Amino acid sequence: MENAKSLFKKLKITTLLDLALIVPTSYNDTTLSTVLDLGKRVTVEAVVEEVGIRSGKLQIRFFLPRFSQRLSSVFFRATPYHYQLFTKGSRHIIQGRLEQYNGYLQMPQPKAVKAVGKILPKYKSILKQETLRELIGSYVTERSLYHEGLDSREVATLLCVHFPKELDAVYREGEFSTEVVQVLKFVEAFNHLKKLRGKRADFPALRALCGGIQPFTEGLPFVLTAQQQQVIAQIQKDLCNADRAAKRMVVGDVGSGKTMVILAAVMMALPHKSILMAPTSLLALQLYEEACKHLPPTVSIALMMQGREEGCHSEADFIIGTHALLYKEDLPQATLVMVDEQHRFGTKQRAMLEALVGSGERKPHFLQFSATPIPRTQAMMESELLDVSLITTTPFEREVETRTISKSDFPILLEHIKEEIAQQHQVLIIYPLVEESSEVPYQSLEESRAFWEKRFDGVYVTHGKDKQKEEVLLAFRERGTMLLATTVVEVGISLPRLTLIVVVGAERLGLATLHQLRGRVGRNGLKSWCYLFSNQSGNERLAQFSRTTNGFEIAKLDLKFRDSGDILDGTIQSGQRFRWLDMGEDEEIVAYAKKRVNSLDRR
Repeated sequence: MENAKSLFKKLKITTLLDLALIVPTSYNDTTLSTVLDLGKRVTVEAVVEEVGIRSGKLQIRFFLPRFSQRLSSVFFRATPYHYQLFTKGSRHIIQGRLEQYNGYLQMPQPKAVKAVGKILPKYKSILKQETLRELIGSYVTERSLYHEGLDSREVATLLCVHFPKELDAVYREGEFSTEVVQVLKFVEAFNHLKKLRGKRADFPALRALCGGIQPFTEGLPFVLTAQQQQVIAQIQKDLCNADRAAKRMVVGDVGSGKTMVILAAVMMALPHKSILMAPTSLLALQLYEEACKHLPPTVSIALMMQGREEGCHSEADFIIGTHALLYKEDLPQATLVMVDEQHRFGTKQRAMLEALVGSGERKPHFLQFSATPIPRTQAMMESELLDVSLITTTPFEREVETRTISKSDFPILLEHIKEEIAQQHQVLIIYPLVEESSEVPYQSLEESRAFWEKRFDGVYVTHGKDKQKEEVLLAFRERGTMLLATTVVEVGISLPRLTLIVVVGAERLGLATLHQLRGRVGRNGLKSWCYLFSNQSGNERLAQFSRTTNGFEIAKLDLKFRDSGDILDGTIQSGQRFRWLDMGEDEEIVAYAKKRVNSLDRR
């Protein structure tokens, strides 16, 4: 056998539990059958009574002494080996699928079994079966599994899966038992959490940040929600620690008020500097406007983005910018670095920003924010890499009605659009494509724009490749009535007068994207509508989405309709696929696995 290290590399695994989780896809059980089950694979002792050839096929009649019955077999692909093996009077152990024809027992193309009374696991692997069995036999042992932190039930189950003494205890009719599956789910979660914990790296902070937030909170024209206050308290505890630089992700639902959490963190950093990086100029500008509106006038704020700068960045307490910040050579040292919509940046860009304002071994406190809700199971996983806070409530109840519509509903939709625009409200129509395509059964943005421009004034058009898109969005926000766009408006943009959104070809988009798009309407408490235009009638995914407004529930629904993502690099990506664990449903299992991983530290 090759050395274990090279075999692990071939299998693309790194831990012993990775190896233990390569479970058999089936078993070859050579235990002698006690009953003759028709339609099942049986193993029996058989004596050759007659041998003949008919139409070029080898035909044998066996006698089964244990059952005192006769059995006919036909070999469609007989070789010289079969003719030498099955001679009249010879005794064998044969295995195959038992059938009955006109009252006679039959077993087509049986196999002669050499090793009787064994249960041999079969694996799907790039390695040879014998090599993998030998590797598992060497490393998946009772002692090694206990050493990994598993308990006696989990150890016994894994050993039964790989080295079963009785197959019925673990595997029946091509499937593992419910008890075995529950253990495999746990081991998968436990193994993944242990790997994540091993990837977390903590550093001492540049300094402790203990600034007071009262001048900010007392000046707000509203009271922060209980969850906003809870998350702010968690961040205060993080930032006041000089021994460990904060590394926290704040995930808020659409309209949950995470901007107020960002501004509270700025107050904590005073009198030292903080930096916030946003993915687009429009988001950076909106955050700058909110900061100027709500932070005390004593706080100096600067805006830095391509083609526009406000304030003096070298003297500012709070610098807001886009990725243009990464290329600013004279960026001052900041004790707090924040990234908004962190999943829109690559890991390298976030690391560049940290390195730009860091200093040797000591690091700035780092907070990242996202308005893309994730399932609680995902949050539990993420929290092994960094601390996670969820804001699941909103400051006020948004009244947004979601309906699925089709071509026949268009006249009613058109009337509704006219009514909203007459009230000085705005309308957003999202198209799946910019230009016509034979592969997509919907009109494109370019095909449709003439229809809308003919009927309405103040129609603006933009899309992902439009270099002027941010200027268009700003102009629409101030003066427009209707915006035709692609999903470029998915995240973050605040359009207070927007009350109606139409998503064309809604079934083509993920539920998380649909939720973000729906989040563009009803931002100021106005009654709003989200129309999902689809040629597919009775789409269950869209029906369930229409009934659900909570982003964290929608994240679970999204997992139900597609595979869960991988978070090994601290982001949510579609890479890792859990074979047993259901990230939408197995919250209790993940919570228990996390508790067990935590207990390892105390051993």
